Amino acid sequence: MTTQADLPDTLADVIANAAPTAPAAPLERAWIAARIPHSGAMCLLDGVQAWDETRIRCTATSHCDPHNPLRSRGRLAAVCGVEYAAQAMAVHGALLGAMEGAAAGRPRAGFLASVRNVVAHVERLDTLAAPLAIEAERMSGSGNTILYGFTVRGEGRVLLTGRAAVMLDASAVIR
Repeated sequence: MTTQADLPDTLADVIANAAPTAPAAPLERAWIAARIPHSGAMCLLDGVQAWDETRIRCTATSHCDPHNPLRSRGRLAAVCGVEYAAQAMAVHGALLGAMEGAAAGRPRAGFLASVRNVVAHVERLDTLAAPLAIEAERMSGSGNTILYGFTVRGEGRVLLTGRAAVMLDASAVIR
């Protein structure tokens, strides 16, 4: 295998001075919390396990937390998985921004414009002891709108699926 040390000096210099790349998975909760609009207990994701230009896979255990801010009457409805997926999409946007050389910090603000075809295969998320796996795939998008498909899994089965339209920089569109 060729290493950077084996390359001619000019090519090694090009590689060393290349544009910054996005961080590699796995990424931890602190990295996520610094780049999405939610913090504290509302940052629901624990980590990024894998990602590429179109997909991201995150994990979460916050569904087991009795103080999860999305709980109502002590229960965490399956539909709350949409927020888990939305946070995975936001992290994906932050990673893509880093890959494109965007400034450090939070990515462009995004808002869920709509969710469609949401199917819950369970009633609640808080009854599952195992970590959740949250997957989002960028299906299409240009400029200020992106369409993602998402799946929330737990204990070896699909818990929730759907699609979400994300609008970036909504203030620029509303004017």
